[in-house]
Amino acid sequence: MDAVRVALLREVLAGTEWLGATRRFAGALRGSVVSHGGGLLLVGTEEYEPWHLAAHLVDEAAWSGTPELTPTLVRHDARPTDPAHLAVGLGRLSAARRGETLLVVSPWQSPGAGASGSGPSPHAPLLERVSDARRAGTTILTLGPEENDLTSMAHEALAVPAPAELDLDTVQHLVSAAAGENALPSPRGHRRLRDRLARLADHLTAPPPAGW
Repeated sequence: MDAVRVALLREVLAGTEWLGATRRFAGALRGSVVSHGGGLLLVGTEEYEPWHLAAHLVDEAAWSGTPELTPTLVRHDARPTDPAHLAVGLGRLSAARRGETLLVVSPWQSPGAGASGSGPSPHAPLLERVSDARRAGTTILTLGPEENDLTSMAHEALAVPAPAELDLDTVQHLVSAAAGENALPSPRGHRRLRDRLARLADHLTAPPPAGW
């Protein structure tokens, strides 16, 4: 989603809670990585890998002059033969420490009480690693459905109810755009925003970032 479509989407969403919610969450994300300086880890589930969000955050980090927003994408099926930025496996979560920030993007919804006898969650390994990272002092942010076991571990959560006006992918675009936008300094803010939109316009016809 390019800058023009993000702007149009924001116009459509004017007057709803989404703009404020995504900007608050983006502010919490940016504030955590900038103040702690320990780096940003990004992970999804085995079935849902947020590589698109990772690519957008890389762009936002460069365009806003906030390198702390550049994420390390943690993958469930990473292999040593993958490119370096795609070869980080779940073991990285075990090494997460105080000062780092972990953003978990998950589309799955925890089963209701009636499903308690359905056996262990297939996402239990991820939940355990996120829990360990929190105990080690890592700041946890989650993006996903309201009824999610991850939410109870989060220091900051943005719920995307199902069904909702927006899907999870669209919310991620709003969050990444706001994370970079809010990082711009206030002096001459309007001019800086125009400059940023001009740079984004140069990329409207460009292909996705190489390797993602």
